This record gives sequence, C-alpha cells and structure tokens, in this order.
Amino acid sequence: MKKYRKGIFVVVYSKTKNKIEYLILKRKLHWKGWEFPKGGKRIYETLQMAVKREVKEETGLKPLKIKSFKEKGVYKYPKEYLDRPKVAGQTYKLYSVEVEKKKIILDKLEHSDFKWVGFSGAMKKLTWNNQKDCLKIINRCLNK
Repeated sequence: MKKYRKGIFVVVYSKTKNKIEYLILKRKLHWKGWEFPKGGKRIYETLQMAVKREVKEETGLKPLKIKSFKEKGVYKYPKEYLDRPKVAGQTYKLYSVEVEKKKIILDKLEHSDFKWVGFSGAMKKLTWNNQKDCLKIINRCLNK
C-alpha cells in the first residue's frame, strides 16, 4: 500500500513600504511551474522545524515570524518518483513566514528561478490551485 508523505506549504512574504510581496519559486524537479516553498516533514522534526528547514534549504532565508493556519490538504503525485518509493502523494499543513528581503540562495536541484510578486502576480504565476487557495487565506490574514 502506498503512503502519503506528511508535509508543509509555506507562503513566504516580505513587507516593504506599505506593500506585501510574496516569494515564488520556479520548480524544475519532478514538474515545471511556479510554487511556494514546500516539503516533507522528517521523522524527527515537528512541523515548525520542517518550516524553518525548508525555507532555509529552498531560499537561504531565515524566518522572522512563523504563523500556523488551520488549512490542510492532500495531493497525489502523477507518478511514483525514484527518490520517493512507495509514496503516492503528500499531505500538507499551511504556514506563513515573514522574511527580510535578502539575497535568495536557491536549491538548484529543485528550483531554477524566483520572483518577488504582489498578490495578483502570484495568483497568475502559481501552477496549482491548492497553492492559490492557500495564498488567498494568507493574503486575507495579512491585509486585516
């Protein structure tokens, strides 16, 4: 029986001069398109630890503020990946992370590019609807 990897979605943002910019990454491993940092939780980690690690690994940035949201979901992989044997997909819990806008250091294995964009720019670029839904939740919260 195939299992689902426990994971996280992380909407990374920076506040500058009365505006909020979101960091999106151009995926190249397993599929091509735009996404937020995300990843699987390791056995020894809490979800909060996984958030810090994934943000650092995928962007080189250090979280200033981490917020957990109730939003959870699941998605199925289109096929079995060699680096994830017997894994059918991933569950996720949503987090937001505020960062200081500094030099981005991409994980070149997973991503080929990045962009800082406003809400509408992120909505146009993001590949998956579940990430667009998560962005709407975070954007509503940040603009209260």
